[in-house]
Amino acid sequence: MATALGSSSIPGILASGASENRGENARLESFVGAIAIGDLVKTTLGPRGMDKILESMDKQGPRGKNVTVTNDGATILQSIWVDNPAAKILVDMSRTQDQQCGDGTTSVVVLAAEMLRRAEDLVTIQKLHPMVIIKGFRAALACARKTLDGCAFDNGKDEAKFREDLLAIARTTLSSKLLHYEKDKFAELAVDAVLRLKGRKTLDYIQVIKKPGASLRDSYLEDGFILEKRIGTGMPKKIQDCNVMIANTPMDTDKIKIYGARVKVDSLTSVQEIEAAEKEKMKDKVNRICDSGCNVF
Repeated sequence: MATALGSSSIPGILASGASENRGENARLESFVGAIAIGDLVKTTLGPRGMDKILESMDKQGPRGKNVTVTNDGATILQSIWVDNPAAKILVDMSRTQDQQCGDGTTSVVVLAAEMLRRAEDLVTIQKLHPMVIIKGFRAALACARKTLDGCAFDNGKDEAKFREDLLAIARTTLSSKLLHYEKDKFAELAVDAVLRLKGRKTLDYIQVIKKPGASLRDSYLEDGFILEKRIGTGMPKKIQDCNVMIANTPMDTDKIKIYGARVKVDSLTSVQEIEAAEKEKMKDKVNRICDSGCNVF
């Protein structure tokens, strides 16, 4: 015998305190959440975009302990708390754009939010079904791709034109950054660094060393290898045409630390013998380094 159960008899699957939206309410909530995210970062877009001050709200520490000034869309969206499902999708989209391309994090969010804003008008005013709107978006995507393919050109075989294209891309990217006052110089540095990779796709070969105390114009691209170390006392500051030996461990790595360590010996003479052996070991290292022919260590 079958028994009919009312909706109240079906066990709930939502967590305690959770709510469920369906139909028009769910659609409206998605529109509002996504559009709000787009409006949040829209003012940071472009060369005239404004920076935002992000202040930490950590309950464990004082307010304002960590303050960040940025106009990067991914940084802003990662720093805010979002509970709207549609808004979370836009935040994830910005993060993916940052990981895959490294730029355009704000543009993709603003574009998606504006498309949803237009879609909201089509749904609420013109009463179009969402699937019809999606079909139209896909048709527009195909048309845009076809148009871009028709406009695209390849200057890869012309080194001069290829370099100018890279410089234009770099200047455009830097126009909305804190470096926009020196965008020409840093565009040159960035392009020269990338071209020296000679087609290798990993950027690990490019390292940035930041030193306070000078202006941005003093930044430069070093042709060789920079090792961030202090020059020994009394040593020359500059040597040309030199033979360099690089060690990945300190000279006294295997040295027994007499002071601060516990060493069981029979007499003070034994301690002196240990120290003499350590000095002899160090002297042997120095002699082998000198015999190698290097004049920079």
